[in-house]
Amino acid sequence: MTRPSQEGAALTHHHIAAGDLRLHYVAAGPTEGFPVVLLHGFPEFWRAWERQIGPLARAGFRVIAPDLRGYNLSEKPLGTRAYRLQTLQQDVANLIRALGYERAHVVGHDWGGIIAWALAIRQPEVVQNLVILNAPHPGATRLAFRKPAQWKRSWYIFFFQLPWLPERFLQSFGERALRGVNPAAYSENDRTLYRQAWNQPGAATAMINYYRALRYFGEGQSMKDESIQVRVPTLVLWGNRDAALLPEMADGLERWVPDVRVVRFAQASHWIMRDDPLRLNNLILEFLSS
Repeated sequence: MTRPSQEGAALTHHHIAAGDLRLHYVAAGPTEGFPVVLLHGFPEFWRAWERQIGPLARAGFRVIAPDLRGYNLSEKPLGTRAYRLQTLQQDVANLIRALGYERAHVVGHDWGGIIAWALAIRQPEVVQNLVILNAPHPGATRLAFRKPAQWKRSWYIFFFQLPWLPERFLQSFGERALRGVNPAAYSENDRTLYRQAWNQPGAATAMINYYRALRYFGEGQSMKDESIQVRVPTLVLWGNRDAALLPEMADGLERWVPDVRVVRFAQASHWIMRDDPLRLNNLILEFLSS
């Protein structure tokens, strides 16, 4: 099925077996173009990237925007352990290989960024260049959570550990979460489509299980500096008006990411790709084309 995106690029919808998981994704751009994999965060799905897909496709990239495990039209395995970071990271590597590629540019926001960091740390052979939008490196996360201010901003993580109750409040939480600095960032039609995604059978529990699975964070992975190095070229784009993450989470990344450039958006919220898409798209295109 082919549909136009908000930015005019022709989108095709697909399902693919990535390892033992069935993922839904949209694709755009020339089939011979170098692949760019766009990883959304919570509580979004592939439409998080509507304002990036068209520009990337027109620049000649083959754009792949999946619904992550548990989201929207992708498969939703049962159980909290099915959403461990190691598993989520492997999904992306499996997707890249299932599509017939050895490597891809990987762009991630929020949870998609956390997964992208993990992929670049553990399987750098599949990552050509890395772009991160408002998602902390694990080393920066470790330092930030020594501060009460970050614990206060992360109150919802503790709420999500409860059984069944977070599912009841997912839609209202999602509606509030998508209110960024720019009131026009999400239209009423956008919100309708997001509600449809959240209401897919099993989606609410699967989405919240990303947070419940944080109890396994670091399982089988050393958090020592030498074990969390990123050796691929990296661009970090950070909205300083993020209500959930301290802006200093983007400071000092050279400690773990030697080849990193950090660009801050003083007036952007956590939803940076919606608040300032033109500047963000130009930065991503410049980085991936260099």
